[in-house]
Amino acid sequence: MTDETPRITRDDIEQGLRDVTGEVKGQAQAQAPKIVPVAVGAGLLLLLIAYLLGKRVGTTKSTVVEIRRI
Repeated sequence: MTDETPRITRDDIEQGLRDVTGEVKGQAQAQAPKIVPVAVGAGLLLLLIAYLLGKRVGTTKSTVVEIRRI
């Protein structure tokens, strides 16, 4: 009743991790041309929203200074 299972070595783990990371890198490189324009568009949209919100806040909270002579 001595079933010996093969021991997992450090080399086995390293090879498994290399396989996984290689697949992920390949998929990322394949999708990069599609993601870049979307990221640029999202960045421009965020800048536009920030500009419009800043412009709105600037007009509603502008300080009025009144100077009177005594």
